[in-house]
Amino acid sequence: MSSLFRSPVLRHTAAACFAISAANSLPVATAFAESPDSPTINLANPPAELNASPLDVQVVEAYPNLRISRPIVMMGAGDGSGRLFVASQTGEIYAFDQDDETVEEPEIFMDLSDRVGYKDRENEEGFLGLAFHPKFKENGKFYVYYTTSQRPHVSIVSEFRTQEGSQHKLGDADSERELMRIDQPFWNHNGGTVAFGPDGYLYIALGDGGKGNDPLKSAQDLSKLLGSILRIDVDSQDDGLAYGIPDDNPLVGRTHVWPEIYAWGIRNIWRMSFDPATGELWAADVGQNDWEEINLIRNGGNYGWSVREGANRFTLGGEKGSDVNEKYIEPLIEYPHTDDWGKSVTGGSVYRGKDTPVLDGYYLYGDYVSGRLWAMKIDPASKKVLENRTIAWEQLPVFTFGETESGEVLMSTMMGGGRIYKFVTGDDDAAQQ
Repeated sequence: MSSLFRSPVLRHTAAACFAISAANSLPVATAFAESPDSPTINLANPPAELNASPLDVQVVEAYPNLRISRPIVMMGAGDGSGRLFVASQTGEIYAFDQDDETVEEPEIFMDLSDRVGYKDRENEEGFLGLAFHPKFKENGKFYVYYTTSQRPHVSIVSEFRTQEGSQHKLGDADSERELMRIDQPFWNHNGGTVAFGPDGYLYIALGDGGKGNDPLKSAQDLSKLLGSILRIDVDSQDDGLAYGIPDDNPLVGRTHVWPEIYAWGIRNIWRMSFDPATGELWAADVGQNDWEEINLIRNGGNYGWSVREGANRFTLGGEKGSDVNEKYIEPLIEYPHTDDWGKSVTGGSVYRGKDTPVLDGYYLYGDYVSGRLWAMKIDPASKKVLENRTIAWEQLPVFTFGETESGEVLMSTMMGGGRIYKFVTGDDDAAQQ
């Protein structure tokens, strides 16, 4: 395999994309599914049996005295410490006791603001992802995805360690081990979620590179990294790489493709997360002109962009589009770009906490533009959507979701200085405060 595909630090350039695109694009699909209709539920025109009733849950501030600018990641480390880590899009990672509702001044765990590039006018860049190694308590390793300030539009995935002697209480900014460096053709559609799966591998969501209409035709071209979800082994190193490639990745053994790719046909996932109970990978893919969608991601899945948008043919930018086709996995749900629904989906988490049992098994998600919130439930066996219920709140932009170490789902908005919310039952005392 040529050096284009193998180097000590993975690189991906727009020039390389154009050079090999024609020879390695996927063949035009011709085999259609048995049914001409998509199984996707259009939430604006749902089947009668879908439970869309309001859910008796309220949204309250989890930390009323806390303000963190652009709180883009919220998570526990899985080390039993009960800490909540909150990262700002500008590069600072804070840590504090998840149960301290009065916290005002969280401690800095690590500050990468000197190497993170973020601009308000290019607000899909910056610090975008954080994941703690499954054995963080033993090895102190964690992983980040950020846009470097060294050059325009370059995404970096790196490994860090905690400071020696800090009992894993402080990250060591000087310990950076770069795993991937990915040139982005534009400032938008960076994706950015990094998450460890139940298999111990690191999953990385990459958008299609930006602008509109997938101009590089990345998402259906396996010779390009963009428009895909990657899966790598951070605990090993293949020849010439800073990581290993799992043997059961779907493209292993093929030529002129990236074997790091786990799934493709992605426009811009914001965000993805694993269900702690089932191990299923949920992802919200932001649409372009007309539709937002939620997907369950599987090994080797092609999610249709940019010949499909949601459960619909996409023909802008010179695309021929595609009807329902067995090559493409259809979304669980879609909703239209209207004021009533929204225009930019924000993916969340399946609730498996203990404080709000009425939410158990519901996937919580929202919309950045409309500020609406929903709770979706699927049948465990058939994966059919059974419920998509509204959650009332003040409808500020839904920035991101996260989870405490104990499994409580959190949501943030960048409004009001950056605020963090939790979900409580309607008659909970906290809902009255």
